[in-house]
Amino acid sequence: MQILETKRLVLREINSAIDAEFILQLLNSPGFLKYIGDRGIRDLEQSRDFIDSRLGKSYAEHGYGLYAVELKNDARDPVGICGFVKRDGLPDADLGFAFLPQFEKKGFGFESADAAMRYGRDKLGLRCILAITSLDNDNSVRLLEKLGFVFDSLIKLPRSGEDIRLFRSDV
Repeated sequence: MQILETKRLVLREINSAIDAEFILQLLNSPGFLKYIGDRGIRDLEQSRDFIDSRLGKSYAEHGYGLYAVELKNDARDPVGICGFVKRDGLPDADLGFAFLPQFEKKGFGFESADAAMRYGRDKLGLRCILAITSLDNDNSVRLLEKLGFVFDSLIKLPRSGEDIRLFRSDV
């Protein structure tokens, strides 16, 4: 289901029937593994299960989730994900994004995240949106600051021993 579109992109719900290969590739890309973490997804069956049990569950339970970011072209190739996550240990929705390496540094992160933020506020009624980054992910920090997020604090999420940076954007 399409959620929104921008000048160059379409954001839609991720579907296990058509997106398993893309999600498998994204979750095992070097940047995802370094900055977000290893989800242990190694084959298409695990990828489909991840989509259904994590992403699909979020759409059903929260009315939002991470969305496939597609180029607005004939092939509608997915290039990344962007949207909202409801994480244990955080009181509000968390903006998340990740892109395949060949589509980084082309403005797709800002374009999709900016549109997602407007959607979150205007359609979902989110008043406070959070974002987290690893301590060494300076590119994501710059993107969050460009979107109007401000640094809040260093935190540890449940089941994680690592410090991460918490950012917030209030209406």
